Parts: sequence; structure tokens; C-alpha cells
Amino acid sequence: MTYDWQQLRQLTLQCTQCALCQTRTNVVFGDGALDAEILFVGEGPGEQEDRTGVPFVGPAGKFLDEMLCIIDLDRTKYYIANIVKCRPPHNRDPLQTEQDACIGFLRAQTKLLRPKIIVCLGRIAAMRLIDPNFKITRDHGKWTQKGGIWFTALYHPSALLRDESKRPEAFLDLKSLQAKIIEVCKHTY
Repeated sequence: MTYDWQQLRQLTLQCTQCALCQTRTNVVFGDGALDAEILFVGEGPGEQEDRTGVPFVGPAGKFLDEMLCIIDLDRTKYYIANIVKCRPPHNRDPLQTEQDACIGFLRAQTKLLRPKIIVCLGRIAAMRLIDPNFKITRDHGKWTQKGGIWFTALYHPSALLRDESKRPEAFLDLKSLQAKIIEVCKHTY
């Protein structure tokens, strides 16, 4: 079935397909430009996101904003969402059953957006969207094309906040992302 943005948001807000619905404050649907050529995907909402209903607004989100500012990207130029739309307790990794219950919403968002680039933020998103055997320390910044969409993964911003030694690699990945945007996107810059 095909939905428009409003229908999809409403369906997502009413979801009770997994146990995360019992502990959520808000469903965190997604945020950004509805005609974006770039889709960023994280694993799941944290405490601030659960409180506000907006993805990537806590410390990791603020750091992501700073990172993307380096390559002149802001939420008017991309869309951001998560694999799961409700916060896992204590910010644990989303379980496979939770991912399975929620992935249809992300697929519908992707279908509506029709992005040229999908950037996975961290290993959970990369394992779900790029390759189940994805290793973030080995494979970050690499590009692969699936279904006419370019995919890559960056270190999750919270990982970069915890381990500053990965930031030079992250900077190179951002520059690679910028080059790919220039190559394949028509209205981002």
C-alpha cells in the first residue's frame, strides 16, 4: 500500500507492533526536507528524542549538526530518521524483533523520499540497510549501490563523542560524502 507523508506519520504514531510502544513518550517519526536527496538513518531514538518526538536533538544530534555544517548540510537539505521509531529502554541496541516491526515505516519513508544517497549512522543501521556483516571500524566511508541508491555509513555521532580518536576518519568520510553529493545530487548544493 502507498501512503502520503501525513498518512504514514499517523500510522506510525499509532503503532503498537512491538513492546517499545509501552515505554515510549513519543514516536520519533523523522525530520527534514520532504524532497531531500539524502537520507540519514540512525538506530533509534534516545532520551531527548523520545521526549521531543524529533530525531537527533540530544548531544549526539547537536554533534551531528556540527559535523554536517563542515560540508554545508543542514536539515533543510536532508531527511533524518531511525531504524526504530521508539526509544529502546536505557538506549540499548534495538532488538531484531523491534527492527523487524518498524522497518516497514522506514521503507515507506524511503519510497516517499526517493533519495539518491542513504547515510547510515553507526553499525546497527549499516547492518540492517547495507550488509548484515557490516563492521563499522572496517567499512565506514565505503560506498555501495543498491536499487539505484548510494549507501555509506559513518561512525555514529555518539561514538565520536566517546572516542575522539575516530574523528579524523570521520572527517575524511564527510568529505567523501560531500564529493558523492556533488556527483549525484541535483539540488542539494
